[in-house]
Amino acid sequence: MAYVCELGAGQRVYLENQGLQTIVTLISSSPGQQQQASSSFATGVWSSPPQVFQTPHGMVLKLTSEQGEKTLQIQGSSVTVISGTPLQKDSEQLPVHEVTSLPVSLMPGIEPMKPLEPMTPMQMKPMEHENLKMGDMQMSMNPMEMRMGNMELRMDSPAPNKQSFCSQCGTSVKPEDRFCSNCGHQL
Repeated sequence: MAYVCELGAGQRVYLENQGLQTIVTLISSSPGQQQQASSSFATGVWSSPPQVFQTPHGMVLKLTSEQGEKTLQIQGSSVTVISGTPLQKDSEQLPVHEVTSLPVSLMPGIEPMKPLEPMTPMQMKPMEHENLKMGDMQMSMNPMEMRMGNMELRMDSPAPNKQSFCSQCGTSVKPEDRFCSNCGHQL
């Protein structure tokens, strides 16, 4: 059994009894947006349709089941079980209508995204020429080096006139040295 009650200001409550559980779904909608929150309460199987009351402090749901009466209060978007009978003489009972099923969503459906096509791996083409020049960038394969503006990158042995240092102690060494003259580390 499922019931709906229009609470006003774009808000409605759906009530459904599933076995011993009562599911309360609050839906608030305004142009372009919708919010939905559901709560579940152990109430037992309903013995009569639910009743909804507008009180000065919010909405009150009265549920009668084989286990007795349960009273739930709706304030904003929260639903809580309350004890006692908060109904006052200035409470107004709202009409509750039976529905065949609860809506999944009141918003128009959104089509799921189509699966993306698998990407094909890009294959790097070998350099056609020994030397390549693009603008101020210049590349060559043997020895592998690249120059761009005043920057240079080489992938070969150190240049003969460049200063080298021992990786162990940092002492200056010559390219032809096989051992460091300071610490004896093999170069």
